[in-house]
Amino acid sequence: MWTNNTLNPPYFQFTMFADFGTSLRSICFCLCLLIYLIIIVANSAIAMIVISQKSLHRPMYIFLCCLSLNSLYGSAAFFPRFLNDVLSDAHLISRASCFAQMYVIHSCKGQEINILTIMAYDRYVAVFQPLRYNSKMSLSVVRYLLLAAVLHPVFVFGFIFYLTAKLPLCENKLKKMYCTIWSVVELSCVDTRTLENISQLLVALFIFLPLGFVLYTYLRILLVCRSRSSDFKKKTLQTCIPHIVTFVNYCTAVFCEVTLSLFTIEKANMFVVAVLSLEFLLIPPVSNPLVYGLNLPQIRAVIVRRVKLFKICFKPNRTQIDSTMTSSF
Repeated sequence: MWTNNTLNPPYFQFTMFADFGTSLRSICFCLCLLIYLIIIVANSAIAMIVISQKSLHRPMYIFLCCLSLNSLYGSAAFFPRFLNDVLSDAHLISRASCFAQMYVIHSCKGQEINILTIMAYDRYVAVFQPLRYNSKMSLSVVRYLLLAAVLHPVFVFGFIFYLTAKLPLCENKLKKMYCTIWSVVELSCVDTRTLENISQLLVALFIFLPLGFVLYTYLRILLVCRSRSSDFKKKTLQTCIPHIVTFVNYCTAVFCEVTLSLFTIEKANMFVVAVLSLEFLLIPPVSNPLVYGLNLPQIRAVIVRRVKLFKICFKPNRTQIDSTMTSSF
């Protein structure tokens, strides 16, 4: 039974921000701002290319578009607040803003893993059931899969979020640079072992079940490629390798972040802790559009065509320049 005199702080304070001086702050701010701009431009470009090109209105590219939109969704919950904290002396965040950031980041994490898992299933059907691909991966099926991928983590993390919000908190110092469920639960005045066990079980299911499915899927695909023609191998690996790289990269980043939250960090190197805790928010949103944009020929062809069109539109007209120079003389 929780008492009415339990302290529930109206704000939280991030304790992992160190004062490195104005010059280092400015460098860190500029670097993080550059990363955020790259995330916005790269992921927006991929999403707009897929939406605007009717030839790309196919399951694989629709999933890629959703992956880019999800990166924008998660980054918007982290970067504006983080950039403000880099330049600020008081790293305070209101309770409502903290819980909102926590919910968006965790739901984004779950949605990304779900979308990557569905993309593995899409490649599996394309390789093993090519004649039934159009029926098994129709647009209606794609819509249902994406709806499940989005709503599943919303409900799961919504339940954990509700339990976390009900906890009485006796402190307000978060050992993080952003809000997470684990960091808030650590501030509770009551025994939270049940909530921690439920959360750890759900996180393990979120990471290891999709990882096992994807590894099984691509292992079978690679075994099939061994006995097929070189042209088949090239086309299959061209679409599968970017996804394997993206999925392993993301699972590794999430695993580092989750593992870090389970251990005491007071004795660890703060720089290493900061890098590991921010990895899944920085690396995947930047690497995903670059990996797919550079490796998928359909995406790369549209990018090259638009860059050439951009150069033509802004290339000075030589005839006009010459006539202008002649008239001036």
